[in-house]
Amino acid sequence: MSNPHGTPIWYEYLAQDADRAEAFYTEVVGWQVKSSGLPGMDYRILASPRGDAVGGLMTLPQGALMPPGWPCYFGVDDVDTTVSAVQAAGGQVHMPPTTLDGVGRMVMVSDPQGVLFYVMRGTSEAPSTSFQGPADASPGHVVWNELIARDQDAAMSFCGPLFGWRHEGAMPMGPLGDYKFLHAGPVGLGATMNVPPGEVLGWRFYILVPEVDAAIGRLTGAGGRVLGGPDQIPGGDFAVVAEDPFGARFGFVGPRHEAETT
Repeated sequence: MSNPHGTPIWYEYLAQDADRAEAFYTEVVGWQVKSSGLPGMDYRILASPRGDAVGGLMTLPQGALMPPGWPCYFGVDDVDTTVSAVQAAGGQVHMPPTTLDGVGRMVMVSDPQGVLFYVMRGTSEAPSTSFQGPADASPGHVVWNELIARDQDAAMSFCGPLFGWRHEGAMPMGPLGDYKFLHAGPVGLGATMNVPPGEVLGWRFYILVPEVDAAIGRLTGAGGRVLGGPDQIPGGDFAVVAEDPFGARFGFVGPRHEAETT
């Protein structure tokens, strides 16, 4: 894919029960779901309400040690070169680099703090639109990528040289330190933070919804729960941290009706 090196190009939900996960996320987020057509596997494509592919859905492989959740694929110029850099910087490789015909070359790795993610070079030269900056996004797309780390500066020391990322700007969070904004070149990706009490390490992704309170109603009605928010964020929208019925955490962002915010 032609996205700049180090930017998110795909999101994937690994499910204990793919049918139940599909029913939950289509209800809450409004995604459309279709088969990928990949031979020999049940891999489903998650698309925004207007039909843009955003991510994938598949059942956790048998014997997988990870819980249900949302890994991300970061686009790179060369997968094998990136794998060598991951290992040299103290990260681990959790599957060998694999080429999937018509899709691309990919590998699952983790940073020295144990946070899992994929790196990938897609076959298509068309740019991925899975991630869209908040100013240009349409509902159903991921608009914010948040890394929760034991030590966000150590995480950046690993990921910065790997992907060309940098911290630029921050918001104070008291005893937790700063919420540091994350950039790749001119693109604002999201932020990093040190793990608060009761939180889990890893990446959290926020999806744009048309209206936050309606999404909260769908979330709770479908068996999920609100963990935090709605909290107003710069720009005027509101963010919610949520948990699905299977224990996986995610977030969503959007406006609230004026009558509900006054």
